[in-house]
Amino acid sequence: MGPDGPAQGVNMDVQKILSAVACIFVLASCSNNKSSSSVFPENGALDSSACMGQAIENKFIVQWEDGKFTVESAENADAFTKNFIEPQLEKIKFVEFDRQLQVDKTDEVRASGFTDSWGQDKISARSVWAQGVYGQNIKVAVVDAYVDYTHPQLQPRIAINTQEIPNNGIDDDGNGIVDDYYGASFVSVPSSNPTPSAHGSHVAGIIAADPRFGSVEGVAPQAQIIPAQFIANDGGGSLGDAVLALQYSASRGAKVINASWGGAPCVASLRNTFQELQNKGILVVVAAGNDGRDIDVYPEFPASFNIGTQITVAASSMSDFMTSWSNSGFEFVHVAAPGEHILSTVPGNTTAYMDGTSMAAPFVSGAAALIWSARPQATAVQVKTALLKSVDVSPGHEFKVNTRGRINVEKALQVLKQLVP
Repeated sequence: MGPDGPAQGVNMDVQKILSAVACIFVLASCSNNKSSSSVFPENGALDSSACMGQAIENKFIVQWEDGKFTVESAENADAFTKNFIEPQLEKIKFVEFDRQLQVDKTDEVRASGFTDSWGQDKISARSVWAQGVYGQNIKVAVVDAYVDYTHPQLQPRIAINTQEIPNNGIDDDGNGIVDDYYGASFVSVPSSNPTPSAHGSHVAGIIAADPRFGSVEGVAPQAQIIPAQFIANDGGGSLGDAVLALQYSASRGAKVINASWGGAPCVASLRNTFQELQNKGILVVVAAGNDGRDIDVYPEFPASFNIGTQITVAASSMSDFMTSWSNSGFEFVHVAAPGEHILSTVPGNTTAYMDGTSMAAPFVSGAAALIWSARPQATAVQVKTALLKSVDVSPGHEFKVNTRGRINVEKALQVLKQLVP
């Protein structure tokens, strides 16, 4: 459609929706005349919500005044308001219905024994490794599906919670999670499918697979992975589970969080969570999505949040063009990274090829871990700036992203060293 066609109307509608949501944030967090209806504006208004069908009507995401989030249950919204919100009103900042998420399935092609590091070479990772920079001591959380911590290339890279004794059924460190020795799962509704999704393990391998024990070369092969699962084996999850996984990742000391998922509806709690992560100085790397659309016009969340410490990533092809299926946007998508025909680790001590912006995002997370390990005193904003200012932009290969380019981690390291001498 032309510039005056329906797309403009849709864009205006989207802007109105986002403005309305922004008003809810302001009203909920800034009003001195706090009431149960001001902290829980959705109650009684679900029928007018565009995502009514995705609400879980007996589960609620609560943001407390101290910044923490919890997920609570009650018989219904009225009972929750009377028995939970009203007695604790002064401590509660915002409440929203939990909502269902469904993550797109990513096809995989199993390929054992292959070495294929075209993406790592395209972003010049090998030149950074040659300088003794491997992502040492940087924790990257994979907020995703199951991560196979027994995989030989992932097991050495898992950030062990040394305050926890494994498999004793006790919350040794008092963080509210029992036996989170290798990470934690926040899946509240398990899938009936016993086969683990390969998605989280594939993402983790792109970031930090240990090349000493197999054919995959992680971008930051000495970084540490924090598994924080919220996606069940069938690809289902909830917004509340995602919020808890993100909050856990921060509590475990993640400097980078990889979020290779989208489809989040009605986004106040998730946006507030991203804001809390920014306040903690955490870099959040998000997949742009695989619908082949402009997310400036048709927003996708969390990709379109554009928080200050967020990088949203499109997928580049082996020939260094934008893939046909990658989402794009000159405002909300920042960089491109390899996302086509990517080899990485999957459960069962093997490897597989996958395509998607889900694969492009961990290239950026790995790149961030690499350069941050060379300048551990850098801030998240400085690391983001270095990655965005150093992209490769080739004539005829410009990407429909804010920087017009694809990441180059060797150049990003040079820029970070200038920013942080």
